[in-house]
Amino acid sequence: MCVFCSIVKGDIPSYKIYEDENFLAFLDISNDVEGHTLVIPKQHFIDLDECPDDYYIKLMLLVKKISKHFLNLGYSGINIVSNCKKDAGQEIEHFHVHIFPRKKADGAKLVMHEAIVKSDLNEISKKLRMS
Repeated sequence: MCVFCSIVKGDIPSYKIYEDENFLAFLDISNDVEGHTLVIPKQHFIDLDECPDDYYIKLMLLVKKISKHFLNLGYSGINIVSNCKKDAGQEIEHFHVHIFPRKKADGAKLVMHEAIVKSDLNEISKKLRMS
């Protein structure tokens, strides 16, 4: 069974921040940034690609609500991240969004490292353009 599904069932303890009938928000055990929170649908969807639009919209509204709450508590910034698929860094195959509450000079950095091979932006834009 998926570790997040086990958390939802109560088989694995968690530090809950928010819970309703569809979603759960809890502290990430990595404890890398104060308040690092994971927001998940209680229903199992492997990733963003599998998550139905109605769940996604509700989940993102919850992410916004939690983020505003953190800002009201005195955090001065928020990073919101979701990794989709293994090659993008998704470690647990249950859709989730990370909220990183930030404080000035907390020392944490979310950084994309420079690509090994530079792309031709003109060609890439043609390839990725949506009609």
